[in-house]
Amino acid sequence: MTDNLPLRGKVALVTGAARGIGRAYALRLAQRGAHVAIVDFDLHSYKDYQLEAESMRGDTVVDEIREIGMRALGFQADVTVATALDTAVQQIVDEWGRLDIAICNAGGGVGPPEETRASLVEEDLVGIVLARNLAGTINTCRAVAAMKVQKSGKIITVGSQAGHRIESNGGYAHYGAAKAAVAKYTQYLARDLGPFDITANCVAPGYISTGRLPPLLNAMGDTQLENVPLGRYGTPEDCAGVIEFLASNLSDCVTGAIIPVDGGLTYA
Repeated sequence: MTDNLPLRGKVALVTGAARGIGRAYALRLAQRGAHVAIVDFDLHSYKDYQLEAESMRGDTVVDEIREIGMRALGFQADVTVATALDTAVQQIVDEWGRLDIAICNAGGGVGPPEETRASLVEEDLVGIVLARNLAGTINTCRAVAAMKVQKSGKIITVGSQAGHRIESNGGYAHYGAAKAAVAKYTQYLARDLGPFDITANCVAPGYISTGRLPPLLNAMGDTQLENVPLGRYGTPEDCAGVIEFLASNLSDCVTGAIIPVDGGLTYA
């Protein structure tokens, strides 16, 4: 008989989980039995996107998790500040005794595609995107490496198809470079933490239907669907399914992997 709570009793941390894909990750882990702590710069960031605000079933994702019947903690913190992650992880361990799963989802890009080609992107935009994506991921992973004490754990970073596939207009070069670096860093992390029975893997979403996607597609001409072999954009739930696999014991012998969730776009 299959246990529908494969993460029963596990403790998880998800960054960037106040909305969008990160929210789907946090809710999926809770639905599978995990207690979940979320970290986000703004726990109410969903209010910036009408469709996401309409889908909320609580004041924050923390409230939604508690409504499922699982324990939840919320931290309003910036992942680019290393001490903020250290503090959050320490409070999670103090509250729940351990940390089993870490999803490093916080990130994102800034700047319009036409102004972020490799030869044009401004220094300030490069700094912001590298800090949010690469430094934020490293800060999180360094903090959750406290898992070494218990000699077990699952770390999942979040890259992007932009880290492997160049857009036809050449835009978002800074974001693609940051996500490529996240993927490679994850492989180094897998080698580093393997002796402690901690896995480290990277999911690389393509175009995912969140509140943020329509403006991005409009800026690029909204022709990207033609390039997706499955003929549709992904959903947060598509990504959450891969997260569930990587967070569970089904992936115990998977580490250092980069898994696209993009309908076949990356390698089409």
